[in-house]
Amino acid sequence: MPAHVPPECVGSFNLYKSPEMRPTPFGDPFAAVGKLHEGPSVFYSPETTRDGQGAWIVTSAEDQRTVLQDGTTFSSYRRIFSSAIGEDWPVIPLELDPPEHGKYRSMLNPLMSPKRIAALEPFVTAKAVELIEGLKARGTSAEIMTEFAFPLAVSVFLAFLGIPDDRLMEFVGWANELLHMGPAERTAAAHKILGFLDGMIAKRKTEPGEDFMTFLVQAELEGRPLNDQEIRSIAVLLFIGGLDTVATAIGLDLYYLARNPDRQQELRDNPDIMPSAVEEMLRAFPSVTPIRTATRDVELSGCPIRKGDLVSCPSMASSRDPAEFPDPETVDFNREDNRHTAFAYGPHRCLGSHLARRELIIALQEWFARIPPFRIKDGTAPITYGGFVFGVENLVLDWS
Repeated sequence: MPAHVPPECVGSFNLYKSPEMRPTPFGDPFAAVGKLHEGPSVFYSPETTRDGQGAWIVTSAEDQRTVLQDGTTFSSYRRIFSSAIGEDWPVIPLELDPPEHGKYRSMLNPLMSPKRIAALEPFVTAKAVELIEGLKARGTSAEIMTEFAFPLAVSVFLAFLGIPDDRLMEFVGWANELLHMGPAERTAAAHKILGFLDGMIAKRKTEPGEDFMTFLVQAELEGRPLNDQEIRSIAVLLFIGGLDTVATAIGLDLYYLARNPDRQQELRDNPDIMPSAVEEMLRAFPSVTPIRTATRDVELSGCPIRKGDLVSCPSMASSRDPAEFPDPETVDFNREDNRHTAFAYGPHRCLGSHLARRELIIALQEWFARIPPFRIKDGTAPITYGGFVFGVENLVLDWS
């Protein structure tokens, strides 16, 4: 325990090791995180990061906004990817701080414009229909993560990147190794991803297309072309970001709905509320935990954060803050003023949030249009887990 952390600022909750965070049949790690609001809004937890470091855990929405909005005091640079291969470079723009961050973010924002998102919607819809009809043709049950959620989310993002999806599940495997396994698997996966992206970058230099990789190869920043390291650093972020989070959200939503038939019926009776329902489930079941590094000594809610300390802002905590959301443990499909932080907050708010929303809405709309009332298949047990990215696996749904 660092000497500057007073006893009254120490907590025992751990996003990786607490019992509710470990792989659990029919678990609810989100409710467990919600209970943190019974204690202090900021506390220090030892060994609470993926690599065993201690960190300050910030639970309140107000304090998280303070941290995530201030990129000068709370730096995003942590070498999450490059450290896995023994190198030292930032994933761009996620791990850049102001003012450098703003330059790259402004360059990339047009890629996720409403016009570009609208152009992708027919592909998203067609892919969702293809996958669902394929499930129906094979029977009346399916493992949703591997047969629907990941194939849909990854196909969409690979199309955006200009990458064919004939290696789809191989890419999913890489993401799983990188985000959810130990150091050796993370290093091997990082090398695989970089090797693949470097090959795509080289190909687009001689064979341009109408895709994201071509955009990067041809892009300019302040009147100069991007260098190869900048291109690969941006490509890494977009590649990883599209492989895991949207699929996880689809799975978590269907896990909740499968266990709550009355909420299924509510959506069937009121299909127009699907966008609001998706927004509420993003609030109730967010999956990511932004982590920052303090660049100077600062006090937050009475706790002394020192330069170099890690500061963790679990989105699943702020999204269940009773000071921010009335009755936060209730999933209310008609909730108003839903200022959740599923896509983080501040300058690093998720670049792909608009695309993610549309994917989720389309996925659930097409699912409900084609699949009758569904439930967890008898004899199976979905496994939930916390950690770096919350999620669910072995989600077998039955609609017989």
